[in-house]
Amino acid sequence: MIPTDIRVVQADYHNTEDAAAIVTLMNAYALDPMGGGKALSPSVQKCLVEELSKRPYAFSVLAYVDGRPAGLVNCFEAFSTFACRPLVNIHDLVVDKAYRGLGLSRSMLEKVEEIASVKGCCKLTIEVLEGNEIAWRSYTGFGFMPYELDPKMGTAQFLQKVIP
Repeated sequence: MIPTDIRVVQADYHNTEDAAAIVTLMNAYALDPMGGGKALSPSVQKCLVEELSKRPYAFSVLAYVDGRPAGLVNCFEAFSTFACRPLVNIHDLVVDKAYRGLGLSRSMLEKVEEIASVKGCCKLTIEVLEGNEIAWRSYTGFGFMPYELDPKMGTAQFLQKVIP
């Protein structure tokens, strides 16, 4: 497949095409082993975009290839107390299997960085599973590095505690 048209845009949560693309791509991500291997619940699929739209610190970037949804990045603005400036956390990044190898993750990351620069952000952050070598190469190739303040203390680790 040779794409004739690749379009990377900030999603409009009120646009039905963008909203459908977000749900479709997030569900594909959830079904992938890197996303947990389990479909999003029907309630999440129904409410996801509406809930994102309620959060002024959330934004998403979509990649369309020949008019079809091909990639998604969901981002959330946070705040760096050390820099006293906002930052953008990339929470989800997915490229549909059919469109991998086209450079979509780089194009979407460039769009995210452009949006973050306009917001005056000091940095981008992203989480990645240790075993996801393709993502590691993509992210480090874009300039992401493990986070450390003092090499003697090692790199930061991402932890979670699920609240039922």
